[in-house]
Amino acid sequence: MKVILYTDVKHLGEMGDVKNVANGYARNYLFPHSFAVPYNDETVAYFESRKEEIAARKEQKRKDAASLKEKLEATVVELVMPAGANGKLYGAVTSQTVADFLNKNGFEIERKKIELQGVTIKSVGNYHCTVHLYEALTAAVKVAVKAQEVKTETKAAPKEAKKAAEPAAEKAE
Repeated sequence: MKVILYTDVKHLGEMGDVKNVANGYARNYLFPHSFAVPYNDETVAYFESRKEEIAARKEQKRKDAASLKEKLEATVVELVMPAGANGKLYGAVTSQTVADFLNKNGFEIERKKIELQGVTIKSVGNYHCTVHLYEALTAAVKVAVKAQEVKTETKAAPKEAKKAAEPAAEKAE
């Protein structure tokens, strides 16, 4: 079924886009929520009259994405993760980890828009990730993964302390 999107619909398109969707998707989701209208002569004429407004809105989104790109490329994502002595992380840095860091620092970036080299980062070092912004605009973000010192206690030390306490307890008797 051919529809015209009345608002921006995630994973489908933007206002004014003409899309072919399944009949059930249109009838059961898009039409009841007023996300789309059927494609016919009346709706085409209506959206033709609003063409300039829609174009201005898209241009504003492009400008916002360009300014966001500049801010993101100036940002260095510094993550401190627990790692072994050889620099290998105990966990991994994923796109969700990067998205959480960016969200804490005032950027509203979805996890799905962040693309890491490979799938995850599993060792300490400097990396780059790509953030998909609007249309074909992307930003290259620097990711610095640093090791967190993990204190390890030897298990022999508590046993020695216990053995030292036993003779002291025997002497007291």
